[in-house]
Amino acid sequence: MTRVRSASIRLTIVPPETRRPAMAPATRVGRVTDEITLATSADRERVLGTLVAAFSADPVLRHLFPADTTYPRYAAAFFGRLFDKRVDDGTVWTIGRGGSVAMWDGPKASDAPPGALDDLPADARARVDAYNAAVHDALPDEPFWYLGVLGTHPDHRGRRWGRALLADGLRRAADDGLAAVLETSNPGNVEVYRAAGFEVARELTAGPLRVWVMARPAA
Repeated sequence: MTRVRSASIRLTIVPPETRRPAMAPATRVGRVTDEITLATSADRERVLGTLVAAFSADPVLRHLFPADTTYPRYAAAFFGRLFDKRVDDGTVWTIGRGGSVAMWDGPKASDAPPGALDDLPADARARVDAYNAAVHDALPDEPFWYLGVLGTHPDHRGRRWGRALLADGLRRAADDGLAAVLETSNPGNVEVYRAAGFEVARELTAGPLRVWVMARPAA
């Protein structure tokens, strides 16, 4: 979810001159033509609503925030931190008016702002930190594009919007001549990502979670 690297490579900052246009070419998804657009701060509430719903049964999110009563609030704070950083970097894309969302980190990175997760209780912050530390140790040393979040609102599943966003991001990585990297703790996702050209690079344990770090080589 969160790309955590060493002091020299952390969360992404993309220089303004290298950012992609605010609107990508129209992408045909099944019988529906939808535009993949670069998210802005105005999309925040809609994006968070999509991701909170999309990840309500995700193994990582429910490990981090297990209580049903507090999951919506804590997950919104968590995704809000990721959105705020990446929207400023120009690396959040949506389709279907925010019905599906992809958050990427490019090869350049900077520190997350201090206190970014202060809205979470100490035990939840500790779980987030432990998960990030475990994943960090399994990430490649060379530059890459990192897919931190890819989610579709349950109301829009089956439209293949997530696949369209994934393909768009992979083209971006290929244009830069870089690998694409992600991690998943959902075993059902492993074959989905293999079909997109990823292979398992590492398997690790993060607390009770089994996690697959997957990489798609540079084109």
